[in-house]
Amino acid sequence: MSETVTVNLSGKPHQYKIEIGNNLLKECGSWAKSCLPKTAKRIAIISNRKVFSLYGEVVAESLKNEGFEVFIWKMGDGERFKSLSSLEKALEFFSRSGLTRSDVALALGGGVVGDLTGFAASIFLRGISFLQIPTTLLSMIDSSVGGKTGVNSAFGKNLIGTFHQPNGVLIDVATLQTLPRRELTAGFCEAVKQGAIANKILFNQTAEFLQNYSPSKFKKYFLDNEFLKDLQKLIAAQVGFKAQIVTNDERETIEREDSKSRKILNFGHTLAHALEKVTDYKYFKHGEAVGYGILAAGEIAKKVANFSQNELNLLNDVVNLTGNLPSCKNIKAENVIEAFAFDKKNVGDSLQWILLEEIGKPKIVMNKEIQPTVILEAVQTVLKK
Repeated sequence: MSETVTVNLSGKPHQYKIEIGNNLLKECGSWAKSCLPKTAKRIAIISNRKVFSLYGEVVAESLKNEGFEVFIWKMGDGERFKSLSSLEKALEFFSRSGLTRSDVALALGGGVVGDLTGFAASIFLRGISFLQIPTTLLSMIDSSVGGKTGVNSAFGKNLIGTFHQPNGVLIDVATLQTLPRRELTAGFCEAVKQGAIANKILFNQTAEFLQNYSPSKFKKYFLDNEFLKDLQKLIAAQVGFKAQIVTNDERETIEREDSKSRKILNFGHTLAHALEKVTDYKYFKHGEAVGYGILAAGEIAKKVANFSQNELNLLNDVVNLTGNLPSCKNIKAENVIEAFAFDKKNVGDSLQWILLEEIGKPKIVMNKEIQPTVILEAVQTVLKK
């Protein structure tokens, strides 16, 4: 039995559905048909070699069975391929495939594939329809929901992009059984982030799931029906929270500084984006960097937002349940702090930090309100872990 989360938006398409269930890929053709206008004839799939070797043929066959003409392009695997060069290749692929304004781009893969495909769809012919089939935990609960698209560049992560909402999202939890351990850890770090800013119910649900089902033994749990139910419920709860935030603030309004602003989804991302930049997007999985970002934001919040030591310890404990993070011991704190200047969360002349007053109570704080020594000490503390 699947679950559905609906995202309501003010613009067009004003609404789309996120289907969540087990073994859904074989029916993705009928799902796509239900999401798209009748004029859609061609679907251009962007994936990568690894994901396509696992799921591509099933997806392509199901789409063909519903009468779609299918075209396939396999981009490079990894954050460094989320680039302007890859974007140009994607646009060339759309053109070679003969896509028209009524046709569709489909992302089959993780966040890199989804962000690039969505961006390409948003600017090809000034915008074509777009479908998401995320295959990583992080992309399921985060990047596939909300319409943010973009690429990285020499001057920062995700500084070039658009808002382009999908026509639909299909989440098949069965794809997670082939996910490498590091990708699971990355996804669960993002889940902890969302729980921490959402409310104690989602935070505790996430913590309890990690206590019951260690990411290091994930594959064996897929034979357990209780695990599948718990996994589906957790993903639905995570997606539901993000959908609620997106509905309230679709385009991350610059002026908003309240606890329901879409900006709060950037909790943990200030340090994360800096870590990714100083390592040239080759060392960390995005969610791993977010894990460190959560820890740093917690350290700063203790001194700036009266975040209690007990809750900081709890936050650290739950991040630790996600699995081992790559060592940061060779990364210099000064280089990381310099990279903050390239962050897209800069507003005017100041970076905005998302901190916690308590679990489930986020707060937006301007960088100029925080002593530089507090930030430096927090970064140094985290890099030693």
